[in-house]
Amino acid sequence: MEIEIFELERRQSLWENVVKLNLTESGIHPYTLQELLQEDEVSDLSNLRLGYGQTNGSIELREAISNLYPPSDLNNIMVTNGSAEANFISVWSTLERDDELILMLPNYMQIWGLARSFGIKVVPLYLKEELNWQPDISDLENLVTAKTKMIAVCNPNNPTGSVLTETAIAEIVRVAKNNDLWIHSDEVYRGAELDEVEGPSFWGRHEKVVIACGLSKAYALPGLRIGWLIGPKPFIEKAWAYSDYTSITTNVISNRVATLVLEPSLRARILTRNRNYLKENVKIIEAWVNKHSNIFSFIPPKAGGVAFIKYDSSILTLNSKEFTSRLRDEKSVLIVGGDCFGMEHFIRIGIGSERDYLNEGLDLITEFLAEFTSVS
Repeated sequence: MEIEIFELERRQSLWENVVKLNLTESGIHPYTLQELLQEDEVSDLSNLRLGYGQTNGSIELREAISNLYPPSDLNNIMVTNGSAEANFISVWSTLERDDELILMLPNYMQIWGLARSFGIKVVPLYLKEELNWQPDISDLENLVTAKTKMIAVCNPNNPTGSVLTETAIAEIVRVAKNNDLWIHSDEVYRGAELDEVEGPSFWGRHEKVVIACGLSKAYALPGLRIGWLIGPKPFIEKAWAYSDYTSITTNVISNRVATLVLEPSLRARILTRNRNYLKENVKIIEAWVNKHSNIFSFIPPKAGGVAFIKYDSSILTLNSKEFTSRLRDEKSVLIVGGDCFGMEHFIRIGIGSERDYLNEGLDLITEFLAEFTSVS
């Protein structure tokens, strides 16, 4: 089996700890344990025995997760090492070589590369900019064949920050039901809505729905490496068997912290703090785009920690990889090119950082633009 390079992760891994300013982060400024927990709760962690945890996640954590997805119980839940492992296990345990997978694009491209390495045909379903980054359901209907087995979506979407409307969700579910297809919904940004209204989930709408989620994005806790799958009990039982061949278990400290995080009052405090970061920073990015409206345009995100910005290639005459590489080399600012999401002449900028950090990065991009256009 051969795998293709995961361009987004490779570029970030190579450069994010080398550049002066890293604006590729797609989450929100992370917490420390002292900011997150009470003093006695932090102290209690030091008394945990560092043995193997329950391999599908602690009972307490699975119960806390199931409370977020009625109707479900702890047997509908499997805890994973981040949402990346959740995505991996869902695809690996459900699809076979020569199956077809319809994948929403633009998207975080893990499933794209992973499925193709398994010999699965991946068929793009493009969100439409002219529809405010919503899908055209007639496109979806036309993509379904006898070999189609799954529709994979990311909602709220990375990188556009769009949230599927209730109508779009209902139509995707209708197509899946009519064709007996699985829906895999990556909902890792659910809870990071700028209007403070938690968006809809696909859970409970179809017998063959699997949700992947975790604490890395909306909760600003990527270092815990806690993700989860929610699905029908037979699916979860099978996925658990597959996880015995991957990481086996998550760590006991992260399970304990995650359980505390999902307690309703602390969860609400975390999501409020994180949304405040996003609401403040989206104003900054909007003002910056408007300042450079001769080059840039975008649809402001409704959720999540990123802005997906289109540039005029007749003025900025670089493809997105060249643009981001030169910006990195000349200004030591790291952003992500749209080519990492299957979309050329776009850039993705993280908006979950501290305000001064974001402003400093945007100022350096402005310097780069001025120097480039004067030379060009």
